[in-house]
Amino acid sequence: MKKFLLRTTLCAGLIASLGLPCAWAAPLDSSVVKVFATVRYPAPFTPWTKQAPQDISGSGVVIEGDRILTNAHVVLYASDIEVQATEAGDRVPATVAAVAPGIDLAVLKLDDPSFFKKHPPIARANVLPHIKDPVLVYGFPIGGNTLSITKGIVSRIEYVSYNYPTSGLRIQIDAAINPGNSGGPAAAGGKMIGLAFSRLVGADAQNIGYIIPDEEIELFLKGIAAGHYAGKPALYDDLQTLQNQGLRRYLGVPESTTGVVVLKPYDSLAGNPLEKWDVITHIGDTPIDDQGMIDLNADVRLNFEYLVQKDVRDGKVPLTIFRHGAVLHVEEPVAYDRPLLIPGLEGQYPSYFIYGPIVFSAATSGMLAGIQSKAPLLAMLSFIGSPLVTQRGNAPGPQRQDLVVIAAPFFPNRLVEGYGNHTGAVVYSVNGTRIVSLGQLVAVLRDLKSEYVTIDFDGRSIESLVFPRAALTAATQEVLTDNGIRAQGSPDMLAIWQGSAGK
Repeated sequence: MKKFLLRTTLCAGLIASLGLPCAWAAPLDSSVVKVFATVRYPAPFTPWTKQAPQDISGSGVVIEGDRILTNAHVVLYASDIEVQATEAGDRVPATVAAVAPGIDLAVLKLDDPSFFKKHPPIARANVLPHIKDPVLVYGFPIGGNTLSITKGIVSRIEYVSYNYPTSGLRIQIDAAINPGNSGGPAAAGGKMIGLAFSRLVGADAQNIGYIIPDEEIELFLKGIAAGHYAGKPALYDDLQTLQNQGLRRYLGVPESTTGVVVLKPYDSLAGNPLEKWDVITHIGDTPIDDQGMIDLNADVRLNFEYLVQKDVRDGKVPLTIFRHGAVLHVEEPVAYDRPLLIPGLEGQYPSYFIYGPIVFSAATSGMLAGIQSKAPLLAMLSFIGSPLVTQRGNAPGPQRQDLVVIAAPFFPNRLVEGYGNHTGAVVYSVNGTRIVSLGQLVAVLRDLKSEYVTIDFDGRSIESLVFPRAALTAATQEVLTDNGIRAQGSPDMLAIWQGSAGK
């Protein structure tokens, strides 16, 4: 009876006001779940530990294959996950079956598959909605414990950056989305059109919410069906618009030709046919305008790179280019990731190694986020020319596979008396050996035979550190014991230190 009254109320309220049939509500309310997670996030400046446990909640939706779809940020770093059906009932334990932090999607599997007998999968639309289409957002936002449904319209469709370097389609809606809505379905025309994942805050924003459209979800599900989600195909060339008339004349581009200019070809993949000053005029058969946009339909213009995920064949995408007065047809290899010298953790915890009173770690985007929140520290790093600032967008290479940093203030110990705070300092060399990665640093320290350890840093005016090697090694266990630290390093670094991995 309660279930009937709920659906009657929905029909009389939100759904009837949109001119939609009451039957639309029937399958959706039973397919939406509340997701509970206990998470422990990384602690970049104390990498031997984790942040305190937090209980968070979000939403999810049942999809085919006895699975639940939700946002990655709802379950990332979760040690315990449970889901609960709309009509209350018991919480059912769940585990993460697949996750893609870049596009913010995750799939959960339940310990009890009988749950799905009463909670069927929701139907998904196979086309993008139109601007002004009515939309309903289902989920469990803050402010109550029962299912919430908000209404609005599709306001905008864009191709934007999600979590760098991943880009994708994003639908903007004016239906209210609040904390706890993340992972809940948005529906239009009787079918799910996407998954709620964020809202715009600040800047006097009101009711600006975003959903991940079904097209991105299908790419993700197709990727994990192969056993491993490698990422989204993309082009990473540096490009600029062709709007400036002086630039057009310099390149000899005819008035009828439009496109984008190659500023620097992405050279991390072999076989890139592009050169500086090439003008990309078409992707596949679709023309590109001077702002780098393509017309998807009468209402939607998108960055041309949206078509990469649709036109890629055998790892390449067809392009038409204008070069030195000639029109050429080329195929550019796509990349499924863009490695960075300072990467994201992607659901992992940071690697670290403790040697005496010093904590070494590899720089990550999470560490940079902490630095950016401290304006004086960021200003100091900029002034000394720290690679944390100057090389943030660089790719790893033979000279530097990652940035090895002093992750925390020195532990109290007489060996560091007289030295200043080196937190955030990037290691350049140890005993004259150039440091290219955290693993190599550990191997160098392991194999030292000299009386002293000397550590030099990358940047201006950073004092060098000199320690008696035997005393530094002996102090390590004392530091670990005094500070209640269980392990001298992360498992990957301990494997190197103990000699079970190559140098």
